[in-house]
Amino acid sequence: MNLDQVKQRMEGAVDALRKEFSGLRTGRASTSLLDNISVDAYGSMMPMNQVGTVGVPEPRLLTVQVWDKGLVKNVEKAIRDANLGLNPQPDGQLIRVPVPELSQERRQELAKIAGKYAETGRIAVRNVRRDAMDELKKAKLPEDEQKGQSEKIQKLTDETIKKIDDALAAKEKEISHI
Repeated sequence: MNLDQVKQRMEGAVDALRKEFSGLRTGRASTSLLDNISVDAYGSMMPMNQVGTVGVPEPRLLTVQVWDKGLVKNVEKAIRDANLGLNPQPDGQLIRVPVPELSQERRQELAKIAGKYAETGRIAVRNVRRDAMDELKKAKLPEDEQKGQSEKIQKLTDETIKKIDDALAAKEKEISHI
């Protein structure tokens, strides 16, 4: 039973949550908005950053400089089909992607989505705790040592869930103060 492994797995849940949060559109242009979009290129699906350069020339504008002229339509389609509410506008090999203002309704929807992501993170952390506790029971350690280890695992769990809650609060604030 290795506490460092438990901590690493719990931190992995927090990292995954932060990555999910970076994809939530908050009304400001950010290259991370397009990170999770894959483009049909050369017969396979490729990440956006492997078919072009994503830039943020203005606070409400993203650009994608597509390297291969033949992929412009595919990149445009991938952005449109990603359901991010973005409307790409091709201009030669450059695709302009204006980021529209968020409506109050959309902000509430984003806050709910962020809450779901956070709950998924908390569940992942609790699953790591459960696995660690099961492993601890199988180890057949002396009772006082087992109790000490169990308390350390619970402390790690509480700290990690607090990080998730803090990240959620920051994201909700970011969504509502745009």
